[in-house]
Amino acid sequence: MLSIIVASHGKFADGIMQSAEMIFGKQENVAGVSFMPDEGPDDLLNKYNAALADFGEDAQVLFLVDLWGGSPFNAASRIVAEHMDSMALMTGLNLPMLIEAYASRTMSLAEIVPHLEETAKEGVKHLDLAEDDGDDLL
Repeated sequence: MLSIIVASHGKFADGIMQSAEMIFGKQENVAGVSFMPDEGPDDLLNKYNAALADFGEDAQVLFLVDLWGGSPFNAASRIVAEHMDSMALMTGLNLPMLIEAYASRTMSLAEIVPHLEETAKEGVKHLDLAEDDGDDLL
């Protein structure tokens, strides 16, 4: 089963994990990492390494982070680059992506990454009442 690290700027990771737990239930081998304003890249690396140590040496790990190119992404990419066979990194974290990650943890990294990419994209929608009479909402 895949281990998951959810990482973000500020406490977004904590909040989205709480929301996912309300919908999907408590998950094992999931760690949240929050990058706070008074922290630097080394703090992130220390938090990531602590989570990885809790998962164990043989863990397959999926990093789900908020933003491409931000500090949580940059620190995670340094770790993933050294473990390409057992780790993957995705950005654009949203709630549908996280819930589907929980539901798909038996997939391999090669399978889950494209699956979650599609799920995340499908999770972005808009309500256009001009083209809908609103009956579908009731």
